[in-house]
Amino acid sequence: MSRLYFRKGEVASNHAVSTWQSVMFSEFEAQMSSEARPFPCVFGVAGYRQDQLRYLFLDPYDVEVLGAQLALFVAESRSHGPNTSLIVFTRPRPVQTLDAYHRKMWHTLDHLAQLDKSPWPDTIPEQIDHPMWEFSFAGEPIFVVCSTPAHVMRQSRRCSAFTLTFQPRWVFEKILGTEKAAAAAFAEVRKRLIPYDSTSPSPLLGRYGATDGREYQQYFLADDNNSETGCPFAKLAQNKTSPAKDREQAA
Repeated sequence: MSRLYFRKGEVASNHAVSTWQSVMFSEFEAQMSSEARPFPCVFGVAGYRQDQLRYLFLDPYDVEVLGAQLALFVAESRSHGPNTSLIVFTRPRPVQTLDAYHRKMWHTLDHLAQLDKSPWPDTIPEQIDHPMWEFSFAGEPIFVVCSTPAHVMRQSRRCSAFTLTFQPRWVFEKILGTEKAAAAAFAEVRKRLIPYDSTSPSPLLGRYGATDGREYQQYFLADDNNSETGCPFAKLAQNKTSPAKDREQAA
């Protein structure tokens, strides 16, 4: 399959101003470029400014197409720069509940794991409830962020449509290579989160590998700190030999 994701400058030349793709990307650009209200994820902002992010627009929302594009992105990612991520936008539709978006995200990750042609990395546990677990695809551990139109209090996770960000684990390893650099980066993120969201930073946010933390809990954050989203799977792709297409979840 040919490349369907774009660099920043390619979006406008491929999608007219009146299209949903243009509207979604304009919203994203406003978030990333605001100086009056800096977006909390300093890595994402740096990637946007340095044109290292890549953007995929899916309509219909086809996980098989997503898998093919994610595999291509992983193969090319190191050539994009140290702050790269793949941002996956879907077409805006009537707003669903947070629970519905949560299920959609996890069914997407499970379906991707079923489609994955590469073995699970030896260094990553397959059991999700483990401090060293990370979603992996095409042999690459990847941190996932889900943003939805149902997020109201937690504006840092709000988008006008269901949106996924896939950030290779090596991005963090490059940026957070020393304890001093990691502490400074996380302090800056927290500093920006406090005025950005209408709720306090989630206690689930933390460092990868910390014994009391779990990566999967950070993929989808509830709109407040009193709710738990959990995870519907103990491990992904329990039935990898026969991937089941969940059309209802992909709609």
